[in-house]
Amino acid sequence: MTLTLRPRRDQVGLSDGQLLVDGKWRPAADGRTWTHRHPATGEEIGTFAVASTSDVDDAVRAARRAFDEGDWPNSRATTRIQLLHRFANLLREHAEELRGLQALDNGVPLSFSAGVYATSVGAAADVVDHHAGWVDKVGGQTLPPYQGGDHLAMTFREPIGVVAAILPWNAPFLLFAQKLGPALAAGCTVVVKPSEFASFTVLRMVELLGEAGLPDGVVNLVTGPGDPTGEALITHPLVDKVSFTGSRAVGRRIVEASAGTLKRVSLELGGKSPTLVFPDAPDVGMAAMTTMGTVTMGLSGQACVAHTRALVHRDVYDQFLGAAELLAGMVTYGDPFEPTTTASPLINTRQLERVLGFIERGRDGGARLVCGGERVAGDLAEGNFVRPTIFADVDNGMEIAREEIFGPVLAVVPFTDEDEAVRLANDTEYGLGAGVYTTDVKRAFRVARRLRAGTVGINGFQIEPHLPFGGFRQSGLGREGGQSAFEAYTELKTVLMPLTDEMM
Repeated sequence: MTLTLRPRRDQVGLSDGQLLVDGKWRPAADGRTWTHRHPATGEEIGTFAVASTSDVDDAVRAARRAFDEGDWPNSRATTRIQLLHRFANLLREHAEELRGLQALDNGVPLSFSAGVYATSVGAAADVVDHHAGWVDKVGGQTLPPYQGGDHLAMTFREPIGVVAAILPWNAPFLLFAQKLGPALAAGCTVVVKPSEFASFTVLRMVELLGEAGLPDGVVNLVTGPGDPTGEALITHPLVDKVSFTGSRAVGRRIVEASAGTLKRVSLELGGKSPTLVFPDAPDVGMAAMTTMGTVTMGLSGQACVAHTRALVHRDVYDQFLGAAELLAGMVTYGDPFEPTTTASPLINTRQLERVLGFIERGRDGGARLVCGGERVAGDLAEGNFVRPTIFADVDNGMEIAREEIFGPVLAVVPFTDEDEAVRLANDTEYGLGAGVYTTDVKRAFRVARRLRAGTVGINGFQIEPHLPFGGFRQSGLGREGGQSAFEAYTELKTVLMPLTDEMM
């Protein structure tokens, strides 16, 4: 029987989406809408408004008024703290509903969004709570006058202004919180644009912000694809900062667009993260299953920090491959609302074709296909499902070892010693994450310090709300999480004041 998800729409309570501008929900000015097709079935699930250039202009100007004329940027610390805590609690109260909406957006199974912290609603709530804690703690300095004299030298941190927050489709809970949490805590106003492939989740989260008591105009929502909606937002002259998570191509376009007005920019642009497995790893089999899990379980490798390159010492190479293949065989596809489903489809047919193209070229290029490599047939033939795929004996110069495939494909590269492992790991244009598996504490820290990556996990990998997250090289600019994220939504101002009647 062919899978259908239409009955889930009523079960979750999904309704068609509109734009939020200055506290009012409304359709697009020109009436355009986007029809969302579910990646697991190809069925039409719902529609939402496509914001035109004029709609985006209205939203940005509403955010501008709320910043320049409203109370939010200069509100009492307790006002922002209490509102953010209320929002975090509302997220927790509506966790089941939100997970259902995400399943209708991107097909991430409920079993994964409930059981894996980084993709859970609870993690998003924790991020919001964490940033609420910075509201009354990040300030400036009072410095002694460098040249002598009787005056004060002070610095202040002030909100940066109007923020364009552009979200990806794969982790709407976490990315919404990582962008809006620090922006609102700092006193900024926001225009948020979700991916056209995961808008219903974000629509509901914005509604919950309103229920928490956020003033009109502080957060505005525009939905639609990159053209026209995203382009109008990143090029708008009244936007002070763009925070974006997504592809390198779009990240480069944002940098180009920001040049005219010198917008501040934060970018998280993906990776080709390596796992380094040494022969003294505490459990080679578990290292293999954990690595393969990031490539297959839940998002099916459609995660920026998925460890899609496994650099494995030759002494434990076959053991690693055997355990990784075992995990690949445990992956189950199907209805994301069923507890037995463990992994999602690829987000759309374009991504499906892209991943299958990488697999074909990997096979033709000389890599050894261990398992997978084909589309799932049968009852799931209408969905964008690709079986978990492992390539062995991969040369680090091959395309499948260098490009971010964004699918359930693991490239396994052998190495002989530590220096070779580090060289291979760093031989990439990316630098987002990495993993090191060893029981030698000195090696663990030595290798972690040598790796050119923003986050390195030793014998495991996780994301925490209070830690900075971001990458080196072409994995992006700036960090999300922790104090550094809060400061990224502020400008630093210097004030000089004489203490006498004499001019400085």
